[in-house]
Amino acid sequence: MTRAANDEALGVSVSRAEAMAGEHADGELTHLVGANLRRIRVKKGLSLDRLARASHVSKAMLGQIELGQSAPTINVLWKISTALAVPFSALIANPTVPTTAIFSAANARWLLSANGAFSSRALFPFAAMHATEFYELRMAPLGVERAEPHSPGTTENLVVASGTIRIRVRNEQHVLNAGDAIFFEADTAHEYANPGDVEAVMYLVMRYAERA
Repeated sequence: MTRAANDEALGVSVSRAEAMAGEHADGELTHLVGANLRRIRVKKGLSLDRLARASHVSKAMLGQIELGQSAPTINVLWKISTALAVPFSALIANPTVPTTAIFSAANARWLLSANGAFSSRALFPFAAMHATEFYELRMAPLGVERAEPHSPGTTENLVVASGTIRIRVRNEQHVLNAGDAIFFEADTAHEYANPGDVEAVMYLVMRYAERA
């Protein structure tokens, strides 16, 4: 997959890849992300201009996300959450979720990469920000997802359920088959790739550094 960060314009235009991704996104989740982004940004006293400079996401894109008019890709959400210094889950949190929640596969809400080759769904309640998060990830055959460094101290613990995944962390490359797992520090650039000809399915536990 082409790096999602390159799919946004640095000026005021919105990329075609972002718009295409929005066509397949869950509308309710799109509006939830927009409301959370605006609430957190205002609480932190940041203008759209300042957040755009800090996140390297265009002001136009941020504005459209806040209005629920554009569905951000996974990579874009990571860049925004890192710039805001909040966990990824803060942008998808829903305060109305009960303490017991069922995550039906039939009604799953997926976040997509710019070209749809990489997809992610949360397997934990969105009722509050979490220090630990749990995700199901899927990678299309020959798909590639390049992830920006997460906030300092963030770690990832990933297990491959089916297929094959090649993970690059710094200058090290690791190939994982079904049943294999990896733990690594995710506050540096890393990459997931599926070298096979079938979809790969993974489960990821992400943990953020404890905040004082």
